[in-house]
Amino acid sequence: MPISTPRYELILASASPRRQQFLRELGLTFTILSADIDETPQPGERPIALARRLAEAKARAVAARLAAVGPPRLIIAADTVVALGETLLGKPADEAEATAMLQTLCDRVHEVHSGVSVLAMPGGTQRTHVNTTQVQMRAYTATEIAAYVATGDPLDKAGAYAIQHRTFAPVYALTGCVSGVIGLPLADLRDLLQAFGVIVPQPVAAVCQPQTTFPCCQGDA
Repeated sequence: MPISTPRYELILASASPRRQQFLRELGLTFTILSADIDETPQPGERPIALARRLAEAKARAVAARLAAVGPPRLIIAADTVVALGETLLGKPADEAEATAMLQTLCDRVHEVHSGVSVLAMPGGTQRTHVNTTQVQMRAYTATEIAAYVATGDPLDKAGAYAIQHRTFAPVYALTGCVSGVIGLPLADLRDLLQAFGVIVPQPVAAVCQPQTTFPCCQGDA
């Protein structure tokens, strides 16, 4: 089994437990230095552009907190944007907003754009990819929405839902990347790290597949 090269120290620019879990299960050793940036969309900014900009900005924000000289590091940052057409659906402010988002998404197709960015230090070379997945929500009921919102789970989720929630199970079908919907497109991360010479120890599918009942887009890769 190949191991990640010690050429770089990996830094995850995220406090997300889901993203941290993904990196651990991929077999990567990393430290956490979360980014604190203004995530307000710019006027007229499209969802894909927002996902890219925020992922890149998070990586740069962490880089700015590190010494310009030091051991080689790779900063990994990500951002997930849920959109219904050009309408952005961020994290709900409260239960009422979460309920409204879930009502809007019910039995409809929307997009999840997950940007992942890797920035190398020293040097500042940065590579970014945005993964877009089409998500079809099921026709859940108002009673189901109320029960799910009462758990508190939607309040820290873009779009007010987690695809991996086994009880609510809001998604009927999808076309694209399951892990991207969860918050980190693993194949894109693997490819970006490989571009810097870092080999991911565990197969992407082995980490992605157990998260939901949906097949991993990478098969056995």
